[in-house]
Amino acid sequence: MTRANRDSYVAVFLLLFCGVFLGATFYVEDMGYESMGSEVWPQLILIVLFVLTLAYLFQSMRMGPDEAPAPEDSGFKGWLHRYRNALWCYALFFVFLVTLPWLGMLLGGVLFVFAALTVLGNRTPRDHAIHAAIALGTMSGMWAIFTFGLKVFLPAGEILPMMY
Repeated sequence: MTRANRDSYVAVFLLLFCGVFLGATFYVEDMGYESMGSEVWPQLILIVLFVLTLAYLFQSMRMGPDEAPAPEDSGFKGWLHRYRNALWCYALFFVFLVTLPWLGMLLGGVLFVFAALTVLGNRTPRDHAIHAAIALGTMSGMWAIFTFGLKVFLPAGEILPMMY
C-alpha cells in the first residue's frame, strides 16, 4: 500500500467540508420565493464541488506519495516560490475587493479575471487578447445572469453607475 500525499489529505478535508455544509443546507429557512427553495442553489454548488473534489482525490491517489523537497525549495524563499500563484490570486482578489466601490462588479471583475489570467498564464500579445476576451465574456455573462435572470443588483461602482 502506498503512502498518501498531501493532495489526498486536502481532498479528504474538502470532502468533509462539503459534507458538513451540505448537511447544513437542509436547515436553511424557506423564504417562500416563487418555485425554487432557498436551499437549492447552495446544494447545487456543493454537489458540484463534491464531484470535483472526488476527481481531485482520485487523481491525487494515482500520483503516489510526495517526493522529498529539494534543499533549495526549503525556507521562506522556497515557500514563496512554491505558493506564488496562490499568493498572486489572493493579492489580486484583495485589490478587487478594495476597488469594488469605485469600479463596480462588472468592470472590477473583468480587470480581476484579466489580471489573474495574465499573472498565471502566458504573457504574449496573442494571449493578452485571449485573456481579455475570456474576461469580458465570462464577467459580462455572469453580470447579465445575475442582473436580468436572477434580478440581483450587483455593485455598480462610481465609474459606471447606471448599468441597470
